[in-house]
Amino acid sequence: MNILKLFFLGFILLCPFLSYAQEDVLKYEMKTRWTNEVSPNDVWDKYPRPQMVRDNWENLNGLWEYAILPTDNKKVPEKFQGEILVPFAIESKLSRVKKMVDEDNYLWYKTSFKAPLLRADEDLLLHFGAVDWEAQIFLNGKEVGLHKGGYDPFSFNIAPFLEEGDQELVVRVWDPTDKGTQPRGKQLDSPRGIWYTPVTGIWQTVWLEKVPQSRIELVKPTPDVDSRNVSVEVLTNATNENLIVDVEVLKEGKAISREKLSYGAGSESGLLKLSVPQPRLWSPEDPFLYDLNIRLLRADGTLLDEVESYFGMRKISLGKDAKGYTRILLNDKPLFQWGLLDQGWWPDGLYTPPTEEAMLFDVEKTLEMGFNMIRKHVKVEPARYYYHCDKMGVLVWQDMPNGNYFRDLRIQAWEEKDAERPLESAIQFEEELKAMMDHFHLFPSILVWVPLNEGWGQYDTERIAEWTEQYDPSRLVDCPSGWADRGVGDMYDIHLYPGPGMEPAEADRASVLGEFGGLGYPVEDHLWWDKKNWGYLTYHSEDEFVEAYDDLMDALIGPVSKGLSAAVYTQTTDVEGEVNGLITYDREVVKIAPDKLTDIHSKLYQEYWDAFSLVKDSEVNPHEWKVSNAVESEDWKKTSFDDFAWDVKPAPFSSYDNTFISNNTEWTNEKIYLRKTFHTNVVPETLFLRHYMPKASARIYLNGQLIADLKDRGGRKRHYTDVDISQYSDQIKNGKNVIAIELSKDEENASFDVGLYTTRKVR
Repeated sequence: MNILKLFFLGFILLCPFLSYAQEDVLKYEMKTRWTNEVSPNDVWDKYPRPQMVRDNWENLNGLWEYAILPTDNKKVPEKFQGEILVPFAIESKLSRVKKMVDEDNYLWYKTSFKAPLLRADEDLLLHFGAVDWEAQIFLNGKEVGLHKGGYDPFSFNIAPFLEEGDQELVVRVWDPTDKGTQPRGKQLDSPRGIWYTPVTGIWQTVWLEKVPQSRIELVKPTPDVDSRNVSVEVLTNATNENLIVDVEVLKEGKAISREKLSYGAGSESGLLKLSVPQPRLWSPEDPFLYDLNIRLLRADGTLLDEVESYFGMRKISLGKDAKGYTRILLNDKPLFQWGLLDQGWWPDGLYTPPTEEAMLFDVEKTLEMGFNMIRKHVKVEPARYYYHCDKMGVLVWQDMPNGNYFRDLRIQAWEEKDAERPLESAIQFEEELKAMMDHFHLFPSILVWVPLNEGWGQYDTERIAEWTEQYDPSRLVDCPSGWADRGVGDMYDIHLYPGPGMEPAEADRASVLGEFGGLGYPVEDHLWWDKKNWGYLTYHSEDEFVEAYDDLMDALIGPVSKGLSAAVYTQTTDVEGEVNGLITYDREVVKIAPDKLTDIHSKLYQEYWDAFSLVKDSEVNPHEWKVSNAVESEDWKKTSFDDFAWDVKPAPFSSYDNTFISNNTEWTNEKIYLRKTFHTNVVPETLFLRHYMPKASARIYLNGQLIADLKDRGGRKRHYTDVDISQYSDQIKNGKNVIAIELSKDEENASFDVGLYTTRKVR
């Protein structure tokens, strides 16, 4: 193991993962403005499946009974221990319990309800929006079914289990959290740093739906903008009779096309293609939605089932811009996707927002602050979240919740071999991935699937990326987001804190910055705990924080001009001990005024297509510098200085075997001096440094003027960082120029490379 690997392991173990005893896990709590609005009588009472609407439903959310008992007893408890408010996880304040469960116990739920009257040709479906992680369902003492998966909805037909009078529903939940390999997102039994409180049990709506025995199960519309049509896959439950599916497209209430398809006996699905003339394209500026009416009929025309749905006509693809960069295109036009890493955690409800209004607050603020995209990070939301994103024109990148960070399935950024996931674990992960994609397929706001994040359980990357692309060609695939890139998927996605930076766009992959920023600003009286709060860089005054954020956005213009297609700032809100949100965890303080943020962000949407190098860096090809281990006077930094006697050596410079760069010149002295002469006939409007300097410091001079005093700002150094120094653009002279650098090691293992470039705004 080389020194770099030891450094990374040390970083991971010591910072930011500050652990505390398990008995303290649930010690901390914080209210939001919606906490006191939560009532058992109307908790999460809106129709939970807006992508496929029927009228006959009943909400089962509210107060249930619960018990936490050892797993060696699998029988339904005779006695329960108290009441729990569904759909809030038992560890949350809003559950009214706030207890840990762990892998050695079952969490039992019990409630009762009155069943609606059913005709002979009707069933009663029991729906669960999400239960983390394994749920076994009993009705009236009989086992109904078992589901594994904490993020996908599931249902059972409970008609055969109904009895006279009240129906007794019991749910048994088992959740190993970080003791298993199941998808779990950022849950940890002992939360610390970027890992949060565990979530166990029911955390989305539970509801009943009266349905026909022959019925529609799933509707999957896929728009084709180029052909001006929409393909609608309709899944039914297999029956022993011939059926007809009748699909109608409506625009602003008026039918514009209609198709029918016959299903033979035993058929479960069929695909109908419907015309969408003169399509009104879905976009952030105009999030127009078409309606669908889907009817299921017998061969004689008798209506069996009917649902309402919708879709958006939009196209997401890759293409070239005017400069030849591979860009992400929305409806065949480049659109810089500028988003927030959104983790969807709440101090009172953990995974579950206290109300729908609270859930929408985050989305609305995201738009108010000048973002157009959300990366929903290793978590999913209720279907109504994406429905509102569809209506509001928010772009969504949807992560598959994963995990495995602290176990054998985690790989490092430098590792060339993927993790080897056991077969049973792989099957479970892929079943949950497919279920998520099926459930969310309809929502036009979702443009990108992110099946793998960093090295957290990263296995069979090429196969996972290829399968995801083939299963849903209507979206782009980011696999993985950050760390160990394998050259697959539609994007080369890097994570760089604080950044920004990028890897060059490839011929068939766009360059994106999947995570960066993470600037911490702890706001007094709005903190989760009294322990050490954490950000990638932390500021303690609003002015410092705003200035640092503004500088970061200025620097982002450079990568955008060189082909960066998207960037994701970390993050929407503070989460537990993380204070790097733009909003406090309790949603009370927006740390920078939304109108100010919108103004800061406006420059990112302008067309900075023209970028050219003044001094090329050596990331791809080595470029030579004049080098000296010592200088005799301050004249060395001036244009007139004669550096004829200095050595000529190629960059990058490194004092150790750095895995992430070409180590072209060994850096032995504690301090070295660099010079390079370059010529230009353009006086630039902007000026950017692109540097790589782990464990190093650099004082950079341009024609004798100090233009940058750079320090290593920590973090994992796998990529180059861009810095805006446009305030010194007037130092560039028409003709000869000299860049001179005083370079120092901060620690024994240091590396350095730098480039200088400019951009020109297209007017």
